[in-house]
Amino acid sequence: MSKPIGIGLAGFGTVGAGVYKNLQRNGALLEQRIGTSFEVKKIAVRDLSKSRDVAAPASLFTSNPDEILADPSIQIVVELMGGIEVPLAFVKKAIAAGKIVVTGNKALLAEHGREIFELAREKRVPVLYEAAVAGGIPIIKSVREAFVGNRFEAIHGILNGTSNYILSRMSGEGLDFAPVLAEAQKLGYAEADPALDINGWDAAHKAIILASLAYGFWIDPKDVLVEGIEKVTAADIRFAEELGYRIKLIASIKADESGAIEVRVVPTLITKSHVLASVNGVFNAVAVKGDIVGEALFYGRGAGQDPTSSSVLGDLAEAAGFLESPRQSVGFTPHALYGRSKPIDLTISKYYLRLGVEDRPGVLAQIAGTLAKADIGILSVIQPEGLVDGSVPLILTLHDAPFGPMKKTAHELASLPCVKGTPLLLHMETFQ
Repeated sequence: MSKPIGIGLAGFGTVGAGVYKNLQRNGALLEQRIGTSFEVKKIAVRDLSKSRDVAAPASLFTSNPDEILADPSIQIVVELMGGIEVPLAFVKKAIAAGKIVVTGNKALLAEHGREIFELAREKRVPVLYEAAVAGGIPIIKSVREAFVGNRFEAIHGILNGTSNYILSRMSGEGLDFAPVLAEAQKLGYAEADPALDINGWDAAHKAIILASLAYGFWIDPKDVLVEGIEKVTAADIRFAEELGYRIKLIASIKADESGAIEVRVVPTLITKSHVLASVNGVFNAVAVKGDIVGEALFYGRGAGQDPTSSSVLGDLAEAAGFLESPRQSVGFTPHALYGRSKPIDLTISKYYLRLGVEDRPGVLAQIAGTLAKADIGILSVIQPEGLVDGSVPLILTLHDAPFGPMKKTAHELASLPCVKGTPLLLHMETFQ
């Protein structure tokens, strides 16, 4: 067998510790399968005195990540630090030093992927990032390699386990958002500060990476529609069920007829018959539609120590292959087949609209008239009996309309004297 490949771990939190643990556990298996072994040479952490669940020799630890970069025996750096600015500087230095980078940092790639891969191409150094999207699901390698001969018609995914757990519990038990969030935090499914999980941006960072890889240019985060699940109520879940839908935080990625790319991550009504509607709890799923392969589904745990470290180990095996036989690809290949994002206000969808209205004649006519002026048609109406916070719920599903006019019309409806409170506008996805 060849000499072990030296690895530097930058970060020893949940995933970093999992990588070390599972290298010890399955290192011999990896060696048999790929013909080489790995040796962790250094581990950079912020606090050397912190107690850790996974034991490693004290001699490996340093509080200075630059020691990893300066060590000539380290050929691969694994960046699992969290945050953006410090990891960005570290990754760029690693590339400049000719060290292969493996990262699970979705926010870093979503915000700075363009500059990272421009430097990687210049230096001919791979940057591998399977762990950045959907935990243990091998979606990056599949999009980059297995489906390389396909044009991607659409990618839809449930990419955040915390939000999916909350919506699943709300659906299954009829509970409202706040108590389920508290339950998720107690069980360790949600952080003490759950903002990125529930406001949609954790999933959005992953969607940006997937869309950029699929369509050959880096999507600007400002061109992505992102909404969280905080405003979804138990009543919305119930009304959606009555209509034949479930509410999921869905990442939707698609190209229109002109080649413009639409990316949105929003709470979405999807038909109960669609496979994504049955993905519950903390699980993730990604549905890919290619012009040749047709539809393909990926399902599994989207977070956690072992699933995510499994993806890192896969990237380490790929990095070992690159060291043995360098090739042109560095993890992301730009191309000019697409190259532009569709403005958010021009994206088209069907909608679910919940209003609280006064219980008197003529209210529905006023609302229908306001929608008609904007050329927005009504698909269906539900008006349950009983008051909620002093008003009667009015549920409308609406025909396809551009998001800009729809959003403006929702604001106009909110200003009508007969409408009480803030309307809730959700997208509906037909997967066509």
